[in-house]
Amino acid sequence: MEQTTCAAPVLPDRSECLYTNCYCEENVWKLCEYIRNHAPCSLEEFSAVFISNENKMIPIWKQQSGKGDDPVIWDYHVLLLHISSGKQNFIYDLDTMLPFPCSCDIYVREALKSDRNIHVNFRRKLRVVGADEFLRTFASDRSHMKDSSSNWTKPPPPYPCIQTTESTMNLGDFISMDPQVGWGAVYTLEDFTKKFSPLA
Repeated sequence: MEQTTCAAPVLPDRSECLYTNCYCEENVWKLCEYIRNHAPCSLEEFSAVFISNENKMIPIWKQQSGKGDDPVIWDYHVLLLHISSGKQNFIYDLDTMLPFPCSCDIYVREALKSDRNIHVNFRRKLRVVGADEFLRTFASDRSHMKDSSSNWTKPPPPYPCIQTTESTMNLGDFISMDPQVGWGAVYTLEDFTKKFSPLA
């Protein structure tokens, strides 16, 4: 029986991607949606990666909002991981100064670095959720982006809030690095590096 092949999806150039500053989780959701709409048979090669920790303080280097060689300290950040059939995997990060996409090895080496010399309070964990599962389960009412007076701290995306039949807000389950909560698998940075970017 002849197998159906599917060409690797070509995501838009960074400048053409739907992007809203400080809404990285929705930016990645929209990248996953683009793949589902344009190359659905390749969707299984992609995963959303949530980076955070118990203290909601994680350093990431090479961010466009950074200054000089200093890292940006986010409460969380979200990337798109392409698990390639080739020799290396790739990271899509719309907030990085690195290429789009960037080889996972280079991204880990330059943007995440290592936790060995980082204070325990800043050590990172990563939740990897398959793109299809992410599209089916993620929901956000954007309430985390409003202050105590219900004013936006950053302007929201122009499209309606992402929701499912079960939920209007479960972002906290994705940001949580408790492996008993939410979807996907949670890794230490060291274990993530060994699995997805062993050359970093």
